[in-house]
Amino acid sequence: MSSNRVISVRKRVMEYLMITCGASLYGFATALFIDPNDIAPGGITGLAIVLNRLIPIGTGLWFYLMNIPILILAIWKFGIRFTISTIYATTVISFVTDFLSKYCSSWQIKDLILGVTIGSAISAIAMGLVFKSHATSGGTDVIIKILRIKYPHIRTGMLYLLTDMVVLIVAGIVFHDVTKALYSFISVMVTSFVLDLVLYGRDGAKLIYIISDKPDIITARLLDELDIGVTHVFAQGAYSGEKKKVIMCAIRKRLSPQAEDIVRQEDPNAFMIVSSASEIFGEGYKSYFDERM
Repeated sequence: MSSNRVISVRKRVMEYLMITCGASLYGFATALFIDPNDIAPGGITGLAIVLNRLIPIGTGLWFYLMNIPILILAIWKFGIRFTISTIYATTVISFVTDFLSKYCSSWQIKDLILGVTIGSAISAIAMGLVFKSHATSGGTDVIIKILRIKYPHIRTGMLYLLTDMVVLIVAGIVFHDVTKALYSFISVMVTSFVLDLVLYGRDGAKLIYIISDKPDIITARLLDELDIGVTHVFAQGAYSGEKKKVIMCAIRKRLSPQAEDIVRQEDPNAFMIVSSASEIFGEGYKSYFDERM
C-alpha cells in the first residue's frame, strides 16, 4: 500500500473517530440535559422531542426515523459519498440518545436553566466536532442545503430561523407552556453562538487573498458552489516581474473552510492569505447605514 494511501486511510479513520465522539456527545446532551426539561432546540432534534411526547417510542428513534427520508433525498441530490458520514453520525446520535435515556435516567439534569445553557453548549461543541469531520447531523442541515439550491435568493440564516421557529411554535402547543417554548428559543440562540465560536472563533468574517496559477478555475468554483462575490486584483511580482491575477473575496466565516478546501483541491501550491474581518458592509451583507441608525 502506497504512503499516500496509508495517510488517506489514517485521515479517514481519524475523521470517523471525531464523528463518533461528536455524535455521542450530542446524544449525551440531548438525553441528559435537553430532553428531560422539555426543551425543543429547533430542527429535527426539537421535533423528535415533541413527537416523543405524543407517541413515546424514544427521542433517538424519532430522530432516526425522521432522518430516513431526508437522507434518501440527500443521496439522490448529492450522492452517497457526501451522505455516508452523515448517515453514520445520525445512527450514533440516535443510539446514544435512547441508550442514555433508558439506562442512565438517574443522571438526567432536570433544571431548565442548566438544560438550556449547559445542554445547548455541549450540543454546539458536539456539532462542531461533527462538522469539522466533513459530516453533518442530518435533518435541517440537509434540508437547508437543498432549499438554498432551489431558492438561492433566500439567505441561509433566514432559512434556519424559519425552520427553527416552526418547531418552537409546535413545541409551545404540545407542551401547553409558552415558557418552555421561550426557553427553547434561548437554546437555539446559545447553540448558534457557541457553534460559531467552536468553528470560527470570535471573528465575524474572513478576507481571503489567493495567488494561484489557476485563478479562473478557482474563481468559477467559488462563485458556483459558495455563491459569494469575488474580485480580481491585477498584480506584478517584484522579483520575477510576472503579472498575476489575484483573487480577493470577503466571505462569511462559516464558508471559509469550504473556500480553503476548494483552493487546496485545485492548486495545492497556491499562496493564500486568510485574515479576520469583524464586519462586512455592502451588497449581500449588512447595510452600513442601517447598522448606524
